[in-house]
Amino acid sequence: MNTKSKQPLKVVQWATGNIGTRSLRAVIEHPHLELVGLFVHSENKVGRDAGELCGLDPIGISATNSIEDVLALKPDCVLYMQEGCNISQLCRLLESGCNVVTTRVELHHPGSLDAETRNSIESACEKGGTSIYSTGSSPGFITEAVPLALTSLQRRLDHLIIDEFANLTTRNSPELLFDIMGFGQPPSSFGEERLAHVKVGFAASLNQLADSLGLPLDDVTVTGEVAAVDKDVEIAAGVLKAGTVGGQRITITGMRNGEPLMQMRLNWYCTKELNNDWELRVNGWRVQVLGDTPLDASLAFSPIADEDMAATTPGYTAHRAVNAVSVVCAAKPGICTTGEMPQVIAKLG
Repeated sequence: MNTKSKQPLKVVQWATGNIGTRSLRAVIEHPHLELVGLFVHSENKVGRDAGELCGLDPIGISATNSIEDVLALKPDCVLYMQEGCNISQLCRLLESGCNVVTTRVELHHPGSLDAETRNSIESACEKGGTSIYSTGSSPGFITEAVPLALTSLQRRLDHLIIDEFANLTTRNSPELLFDIMGFGQPPSSFGEERLAHVKVGFAASLNQLADSLGLPLDDVTVTGEVAAVDKDVEIAAGVLKAGTVGGQRITITGMRNGEPLMQMRLNWYCTKELNNDWELRVNGWRVQVLGDTPLDASLAFSPIADEDMAATTPGYTAHRAVNAVSVVCAAKPGICTTGEMPQVIAKLG
């Protein structure tokens, strides 16, 4: 727990992918945070200036790939945003006295962790007097912060439905869309492995939300369906051949007493020219709260020019993590959850 007052919190940015690079810039520009270090994985980034790696002027801080260098800095917090979750690394950071805010989806719900992992993390937090918190835009903001605010008007919840809409038509990332997400592939290629991968973070987040509301879930299921294009369709990343996947919908459902209580429905599409009748909205979210005070709220992303897309969209995930640093540093030791912590409020000046 950080006990300093009115001093900038010392932060290390861990990794510089799309989200990490945006986070790095946000920390450098933050009025109440001080970047003291940068961890990178790529050898060609080691020794380079942190400012230059995120499009700013040099700031005199060189990137390292040594965890020993990070520990020697004795930061208040590490923003851990690497691909894949290394539990032993996290435990070393936590037991050294460094708090962690991460966008790793595995850590949204302590009860969803296997016993060995949870015990290791909690023991490290206890030893170091530190906290760890997992957040982001989705899962995170839209599956925890927003539903907790909307359900604060309820005294009975019958069903919560969250729809995410992502139009990927202008996303010029062939590897992401075609190889990883499965667009442009035969519908038969959309299998259980992809569903299981998507389920992990959202199941943990829905479980956390349900626990916060006092309505623990009995089970979380995942289903998926795809829609194909009837003719060749050209998008920024390439061409969707006729008969291949142009849209996909993955539904993660939290079950209670044999009935659906919560659903997160991911509507991702590369074109609206699909062989289905899905309602496909602009980029953003729709949250329906069915209860004794029903609500239907929509959050649409403001139009973003194609040339600004790469620089803007990572902020939806990175900024909430950066804004959470001060709250996590002040939290009691352990694995933090959105329902237990004070509200994350952006300090903009």
